[in-house]
Amino acid sequence: MKHFVVKTLINAAAIWVAAWIVNGITLSGGDWKQKTLTVIAVALIFGVVNWLIKPLVKFFSFPLFILSLGLITFVINALMLWLTSFASDRLKLDFHVEGFVPALLGSLIISVVAWGLHLAVGDED
Repeated sequence: MKHFVVKTLINAAAIWVAAWIVNGITLSGGDWKQKTLTVIAVALIFGVVNWLIKPLVKFFSFPLFILSLGLITFVINALMLWLTSFASDRLKLDFHVEGFVPALLGSLIISVVAWGLHLAVGDED
């Protein structure tokens, strides 16, 4: 359970950084408490999308992994962030990704920030 909470908080921080840096990713809302709750909810949705849908997409796109030498991973990560934005819009959360390019840049930033935070915090279970 501790691992799940730490991973969710790290993803929330990474999503917040991506929304802060990338122009096409918006995290709007009221005060900082509401934004914090929103970004934690978005991180939970992001985790569910990556847990349920990403393995299926990777399985069915395996030939593209071979042809692109793994570079298709960047596109898949961007699509997962875009799907998170779609789900967040449906759940009336104030998080939106405006297109594929912001999703691609945001997914790269989220990956780097989450990787760095995982190194800093550690991953004991």
